[in-house]
Amino acid sequence: MNDKLSDVLKDLSEVYDKNSQNTFVSIYLNKHTYEKFLHQREAICSSLLKKEEQNNFTQTLEQIKEFVQKNKFNNLAVFASNKYNFFKVVPLSIKVNNSLVVDSSPYIRPLARIQDEWESFTLVLLNSHYAKIYSISLGKVDREKNLSKDIINKHKKGGQSQARFQRIRKGAIHAFFSEVAEYLIKVADKQIVIAGPGTAKVQFKEILPKHLQDRIVDVLDIGIDNEKEIFEESMDAISEKEEQKSHKAVEKLKQEILKDGLAVYGIDETLQAAKNGQIDLLIIEKDYKIKGCLCEHCQILNAGPIKDCQVCGGPTTEVDVIEEILGNSQMMKKFQILDILVLFLDSNNRNLFF
Repeated sequence: MNDKLSDVLKDLSEVYDKNSQNTFVSIYLNKHTYEKFLHQREAICSSLLKKEEQNNFTQTLEQIKEFVQKNKFNNLAVFASNKYNFFKVVPLSIKVNNSLVVDSSPYIRPLARIQDEWESFTLVLLNSHYAKIYSISLGKVDREKNLSKDIINKHKKGGQSQARFQRIRKGAIHAFFSEVAEYLIKVADKQIVIAGPGTAKVQFKEILPKHLQDRIVDVLDIGIDNEKEIFEESMDAISEKEEQKSHKAVEKLKQEILKDGLAVYGIDETLQAAKNGQIDLLIIEKDYKIKGCLCEHCQILNAGPIKDCQVCGGPTTEVDVIEEILGNSQMMKKFQILDILVLFLDSNNRNLFF
């Protein structure tokens, strides 16, 4: 995927049709199981739409199906609207559940969840004379660079000659590590995993600038040729860190609530904080939904069924409040979705949420 998922989310969050409820079609597809699902879901959605909405839905879906038939994919998300000549494809390298949503804006919550669970990282695999640097995002591995240098073998003779030889060799290894570090400074993601045999990886870590050392999630002791095992272990390390981050976030929330500090909970309080642009950390339970309503005129979002807007008296549309918080363009003017850390937690923490 050429665009970073965070950039894609930001762009999609700004797309909204305030004049119509059912304009955009959002589809998440798994190539092995999508055909039967798509046929059934298409029939259901089409039967529930008004005539003008049906025309847009049918034409939009035909564009999506044509793209799917012509292109190879494992998993992907498509956001489209024939009415607005809008068509955005997001290839995904991880398995997704089939889903088709018709709404006034792209349905981005699954993407936000994927972004949270699969934060990109850089993997550095090296020994004393050879380094491979990979960028890993959404479980997909892309090789960034191969770096190598001829380092003379260990000197077998003794005495001063051996000592001088070892100093030269040590200097050559240090120069090679510095070259790798300079490249890493240019390309490294927020998280870094270093892997390799022996002491080379430890020596390399020590020469890195502090801001890169602080990003290191794990240092793996493993052979340089065991790439499949390295990828699996590095992804496990990242997943474990993300899980720890989630637990820390919940503990922080608990403490802030107990001392009546900088935390809000309850749907009305959270909505107000969102409207005011005061959210730095938003914690949402996995697959948790809240029914609400959105004014078609002034875009005021409220929880619960309200027939007429309390501000302008205009008609409202039923929406998922959490999806609107994540994607509503008016709220994104107050804070960017990229500035929110969205954590999806299990039901053991249900009492902490809305």
